[in-house]
Amino acid sequence: MSNADQFEAHVAELEQLYPGVPSIGCIGMSYDTKVVEKGVGVVAFAGVTAVANVLEQVSVMPVKYIERLEKDVKKVGASERDTVCIDFCAGNDACVLTTMFSVLGKARIQLMGGTGDAGKISANGKIYNDAVAYALVKNQGGKVKVYKENMYRPLADYRLIASKTDRSKYYIGELNGKPAKQVYEDILHIKESDITSQTFKNPIGKVKGDDVCIISIKEVVGNGLACYRQVNDSDVLTILELKDYQKIVEETIQSMKQDFSHISGIFSVNCLFRYLLFTQNHTMQEYLDSMSVVGNHAGLIGYGEHCNNQFVNQSMTCVVFE
Repeated sequence: MSNADQFEAHVAELEQLYPGVPSIGCIGMSYDTKVVEKGVGVVAFAGVTAVANVLEQVSVMPVKYIERLEKDVKKVGASERDTVCIDFCAGNDACVLTTMFSVLGKARIQLMGGTGDAGKISANGKIYNDAVAYALVKNQGGKVKVYKENMYRPLADYRLIASKTDRSKYYIGELNGKPAKQVYEDILHIKESDITSQTFKNPIGKVKGDDVCIISIKEVVGNGLACYRQVNDSDVLTILELKDYQKIVEETIQSMKQDFSHISGIFSVNCLFRYLLFTQNHTMQEYLDSMSVVGNHAGLIGYGEHCNNQFVNQSMTCVVFE
């Protein structure tokens, strides 16, 4: 996990230092017990069987390369109990996850990962544009489990039907037949100038059964809202509110401890907006300290988070290794 200025050099150097060792990479900040805002973070896994690869042309046809993933699942002897797929994506995340899960879902293999910056990723020492890099990691020392942490809950019983959307621009034109910008302002009693900062506290939520996917607002465009995640016509949306996130972090940690008698490591992806929220509230270091007590913890600050076949914003996803 490197920065835009040094990504190419770091990818080449890593391959030179560890030739033939499977690797994936992206541009983004990283962390273990502290955050590296402009530098490099390297996370290594021991006691595992692993393979790394790439699906190309993700903006138009990732399924063209799906045979690679099918072969790699067999190559590592992937199983539901002990194998995870970690991915770094350069864009079109929702389509990519649906494509990958056509294979992973059948094999019951869990996935977690996120979006890097600048539309670039790396796999096995080579840099790609418009692609997703993935690593299938089989834990030789026990089980693995993926978790998703959501710090937001529905603000009230709002049911907002999206229309006049532009899927390619992640744009919402109207909610319940009214301009989306106006609806958001009226519900939260805020001015247009406050919308992009208000999304930290009140993102949009997409209702999927009993689950809610978080959608961050990027900016106001005309009378509509451009987001960081695709919204379709007729999607049922709601407005979310930030809960006691320190309590929610503690609940996640307790779940991990209940599920595992011994945790050797945790790899996570925290959303950039979570990082900004924690930093504003001076709690980022407290968060990293809490996670490090559970087990060795490191990860990426991403631009979108992946949990199995879901692409979400303002969340944390992670995989825990026994």
